[in-house]
Amino acid sequence: METSYITGRRIKEYLSLGKRFDERKLNEFRNITIEGNVSNKAEGSCRVKIGKTEVIVGVKLAVGTPYPDSADKGNLMTTAEILPLSSDRIELGKPGFDSIELGRVIDRALRESGFIDFKKLCIEEGKKVWTVFVDIYSINDDGNLLDAAGIGAVVALKNSKLPKYDLENEKVLYDEESNEKVPLTDALPLTVSVHKVGDSFIVDPTREEEDLSETRVTIGSSRGIISSIQKSLGQSLSSEEFSEVLDLSQKAWDEIESKIKKYLK
Repeated sequence: METSYITGRRIKEYLSLGKRFDERKLNEFRNITIEGNVSNKAEGSCRVKIGKTEVIVGVKLAVGTPYPDSADKGNLMTTAEILPLSSDRIELGKPGFDSIELGRVIDRALRESGFIDFKKLCIEEGKKVWTVFVDIYSINDDGNLLDAAGIGAVVALKNSKLPKYDLENEKVLYDEESNEKVPLTDALPLTVSVHKVGDSFIVDPTREEEDLSETRVTIGSSRGIISSIQKSLGQSLSSEEFSEVLDLSQKAWDEIESKIKKYLK
């Protein structure tokens, strides 16, 4: 069910006064909780909750062939599925636009930040490399699935381990314990989505607030270095408004990092 006109009008009135229904500031995230290693079949996994929004992210690794233009580098494939159980707005069937966009935005943030050291995923140049599969599943959608998925992808990769590989027999030994971590860099590509509702800019919208969003800008960055930007919805932004978006996203990034720091070790 879409947010009603009356509720939407009240939300906009509150935002114009710098208030939100849940008493947060416009630049404030809801409570973030993370549970690691929620799947015993994945090489790394975690459950992320932002308020009532919940996602599970799993990381699997398999051996495949490299792309022709990167013979000495591993591969990355990120997919997302917004499940019907997470929202009464989602129907069974092929992944919709929102699922496809979610996977692509998180993929770009991970890939362009240099978070994964792809060269260290090469087993035999031009022939065999590790492919990293990042799979995102929504459990409950109460707004801001994008940022929840971004946090989940980073934390799941942080606790992922490379399976052992028998080069002679060309076989991945999934059942044998490995202590070798997936090779990562010092980058921390967290995503922050800034929404424009009326004349106000907010982060981490609830489902009702997200329904009223006229423009969404999702910025993937790592300690002030931007690696990806995705603008969605129709309304354009002035240069002054975009500067406000950048400033707000950096402040929110700092807040997220402080909240999840203990899960990144």
